[in-house]
Amino acid sequence: MFNELDTVVLSHDIKDFNLTRGDVGAIVHCHDGNKAYEVEFITGEGKTIAVVTLTNRDIRPMERQEILHVRSYAVA
Repeated sequence: MFNELDTVVLSHDIKDFNLTRGDVGAIVHCHDGNKAYEVEFITGEGKTIAVVTLTNRDIRPMERQEILHVRSYAVA
């Protein structure tokens, strides 16, 4: 279960938004019963790329030992 403002990691690509497995986002809203989450993905400058409704199958928690990775983002 996740909470608002948790940092999460995308579990698979979402081509419609040009998001890639491993992209990091923040939960900005939890739907009733935590059945779905609104997750915001941003650029390094803080510009919102997408806010996507995802489920527990789509995201996982950020692990302590993980390191962030930078990639270029192209508009889908």
